[in-house]
Amino acid sequence: MSTDTKIKWKPEPESHDYPAALSYLNLIFDDKLAKEYETKLKKAPITAFKAKDIFRASSLVLLGPENYHVKTNIKKIKNKENLVPILLVRDTAHGKTIIADGYHRLCAVYSFDEDALIPCKIV
Repeated sequence: MSTDTKIKWKPEPESHDYPAALSYLNLIFDDKLAKEYETKLKKAPITAFKAKDIFRASSLVLLGPENYHVKTNIKKIKNKENLVPILLVRDTAHGKTIIADGYHRLCAVYSFDEDALIPCKIV
């Protein structure tokens, strides 16, 4: 897609993003550790990483525009709507980054510009 498209971002994740991250993290970690990560994410500062680097660190497969949620986020980008920063957890035991919330947003952004800086919180 075109790299001419300006991707806009909200300054902070929304309140419902943290419980969504917790729900996902509960699949990977025990309840106590997942809750600790959620608490740390709420306090973490916003930083940014390139879309391609987040993908490489996560070891996930890129979802295409045929995916409903990716398609929805692509429409938001085209309509100049603000996307929400993503939430990341460093899984040092396995040498990767977990996308706790924002996988579909990441896929949508990547389809426009793999070098785009994505605002995120990481713990």
